[in-house]
Amino acid sequence: MQMYRQPVESTSLIEDLRKAINGEYSAIQCYEKLAKNAPTKAEREQILEIRQDEINHFQTFSHIYVSLTGQQPKPEITEECPDDYRKGVRASFVDEQETTDFYLDIADKACTPYIRHVFKRASVDEQNHAVWFLSFLTLRG
Repeated sequence: MQMYRQPVESTSLIEDLRKAINGEYSAIQCYEKLAKNAPTKAEREQILEIRQDEINHFQTFSHIYVSLTGQQPKPEITEECPDDYRKGVRASFVDEQETTDFYLDIADKACTPYIRHVFKRASVDEQNHAVWFLSFLTLRG
């Protein structure tokens, strides 16, 4: 009888999924705070739209996690959100940029086309979010 060993990629993917789930969970909480503190209705609405994208990512990543592990993820806030709006927007911009690269790395390592597609799509969303946060920092006049 042969013993089945989980491939290193799968173990790495599960760890990456945990980190992605926690990151999305943290962003969801942070963007709720930022939306409440947004100086304009337009910024508030855009942040809430970004937050909805993060909720969608969280749900999709959680579904993948369950399908791979048979267990529900236990999300934790891993990144604190500054109370100051401008500092929160700046931190969100940096986080979205870093997450863009992280998700592309996951997509490159993924063995299944579905997971590859999900993370490439999420990476595009994160880059778009970064542009919005950058615009909040630079276009206010």
